[in-house]
Amino acid sequence: MVTKEALAAFLASEFPQNKCTIEAVGKDSATVRHPVGVAELRPGGTVSGPVMVFVADVALYVAILGRIGIVPLAVTTSLTINFLRKPSADADILGVCTLLKVGRTLAIGEVSIFSEGNPDPVAHAVGTYAIPPGSRN
Repeated sequence: MVTKEALAAFLASEFPQNKCTIEAVGKDSATVRHPVGVAELRPGGTVSGPVMVFVADVALYVAILGRIGIVPLAVTTSLTINFLRKPSADADILGVCTLLKVGRTLAIGEVSIFSEGNPDPVAHAVGTYAIPPGSRN
């Protein structure tokens, strides 16, 4: 399993535009945090959908890399999200991922998205990543 610190260094190096920080990485899980500021809001004072999709994708990527090792060319092949309730404009967004299956070439996981401090999810996503052949550690 890859450490939280190694994954954070990889993301900082390869995705400098990424605002997410890694809160936790487990064998089949990850939690990431995205700060919410004016740039993340849409009209009506809520966090934009693209921000929540981004958090779901990053949480899934981190969980997968935590399990298989740092494989930069693992890529999203599908991501479906359901928006459940209005997130707070005053709280960070948290993405909590659980991997459902990790095979040789595909990994599937689900991500619950929360506004920090609220136990009810604001969105739920399910995604699949393609793992390049022969790249697993």
